[in-house]
Amino acid sequence: MREAVYIGRNPLTEPDLQELMGRVALGDERAFAAVYDVVVSPVLGVVRAVLRDEAQSEEVAQEVLVEVWRSAPRYRSERGTAINWILTLAHRRAVDRVRSAEAAAARDHRAALLDRTPDYDHVTEQVEARLEREQVRRCLRTLTEIQRQAVTLAYYRGLTYRQAAEVLKIPLGTVKTRLRDGLIRLRDCLGVTA
Repeated sequence: MREAVYIGRNPLTEPDLQELMGRVALGDERAFAAVYDVVVSPVLGVVRAVLRDEAQSEEVAQEVLVEVWRSAPRYRSERGTAINWILTLAHRRAVDRVRSAEAAAARDHRAALLDRTPDYDHVTEQVEARLEREQVRRCLRTLTEIQRQAVTLAYYRGLTYRQAAEVLKIPLGTVKTRLRDGLIRLRDCLGVTA
């Protein structure tokens, strides 16, 4: 009979990971050392495949192994093998690191954009407001006297149509017509499109 040839580790000489995890859950440091020796290479391989950065991969692999030590009591053999549980932890931790790095890069990008946003320019705003007021005044001068009075009473003094009619001593319909005509002329003068 020929002897079996194994590539990599011989599964017959390797310690039983399920049993070791049970002992690690009880705080057995030697059992954890044995688990570490068995899983460190596969963990590093999974993490390296996700991160593609040697230094970060080693750091994340170390975090995963610390997590294995701390969370060993949560491992349930009926849900799967110990190596699959550990490699799932490694993959999740590596993906979390990638997402964290991407989120940080996005935050930095947004912060850089905010730094380039010009501050509110009070002088420009004041100049624009003054120019707009002057344009409105110029356009008001193009209205007839009764239109200008109706617009001024309704929009600058805040009177109702009825109150404006009483002040001007003209019928309510006439005030409404003068206001409508005045507003149309203002709109055309200011270049406002409906």
